[in-house]
Amino acid sequence: MQKVAKLEAFDYLPIRGPVKLKGPDVGLQYIEFYGTRAVKIPTTPYEVFFGRNVASGLRQLLKKLSLKTRKFIGNTSMDPQLSLLMANQAQVNSGSIILDPFVGYGSLLVAVAEFGVYVFGSDIDYLMLHGKTKPTRIKQQKRAKDESIKANMKQYNLSHKYIDVLINDFSLSFWRDSMEFDAIITDPPYGIREATERVGTEKQNYIVSDEHLPTHVPAKIEYGIPSIYRDLLIFASKHLRLEGRLVCWFPVFREDYTEKCLPRHPCLTLIANSEQPLSKVTSRRLLTYKKVKRSSVDELNIKDANIQDFRDKYFVVREECRRVKRQKEAALRKYFTYSMVEHRTYNKASLSLKM
Repeated sequence: MQKVAKLEAFDYLPIRGPVKLKGPDVGLQYIEFYGTRAVKIPTTPYEVFFGRNVASGLRQLLKKLSLKTRKFIGNTSMDPQLSLLMANQAQVNSGSIILDPFVGYGSLLVAVAEFGVYVFGSDIDYLMLHGKTKPTRIKQQKRAKDESIKANMKQYNLSHKYIDVLINDFSLSFWRDSMEFDAIITDPPYGIREATERVGTEKQNYIVSDEHLPTHVPAKIEYGIPSIYRDLLIFASKHLRLEGRLVCWFPVFREDYTEKCLPRHPCLTLIANSEQPLSKVTSRRLLTYKKVKRSSVDELNIKDANIQDFRDKYFVVREECRRVKRQKEAALRKYFTYSMVEHRTYNKASLSLKM
């Protein structure tokens, strides 16, 4: 009855017509705020809000896409909330085509496909894409035969939005020059929890004989962070449609961060930049670029992108932190050992005085 009385109190508004509970033309919301304490609830609200409902959120997707219930995951699977945020940053629309060139376990493809987008992915890791890596769930001894990105898409009834996932070395692009995507959404590897590799060898004049060619597995060498982001920006400048967006994460050291250290390309304008702290010293930036012009031949052959290698400093800093931690632990052990010896000496002295 109280709710009805409150609703009737708004009869002075100049709104006339039948009430439609399903599919209304105009939705109005009345919200009362009684604070955050569940023990002492006041008789009257602290604040009252009233207004027109202009949009509805999709927070139910966080539960639907939870990694806890997803069929195929790994230790680098992205949180659904971050995946959906990246899809929003890319401003993808139903019918668009997007690419994740470092697809991993396909978390971004699942999130983007929820918006009606057709998804492509590629990665250099054959075992991961075929579901043959070691499972990351504690109680899971081995992966099921049907674990794959495609199985995830099927789990969420998104198979009709799944184009394919390809095994590909990103440093050796195989796409036609005329191929364009509406958006590129990705989280490149940092070389910390996953390897940064590309096909190559350090041997000079290395040739594979015709006899071994059918069973040859290409060797891999390190694919540094500066090279990854330089290639990513060049690829986006070439294969994004005009006004298309590139959304990616970029790792940084918080004390060294300035906007000047972010990857840049003359064909791409940085339109959004936000931080996700990872630790006291490191974070990663969510970067959104928009393609503003088509690339020239020179802009497709940029050699020096002036990008810092996060990985090199990371391991130096981590080793320094470990050394400091070991020194603190050694000092604590020495302090407690000295205290125990001093305590025993005091007890012996007290005992001899009593004797």
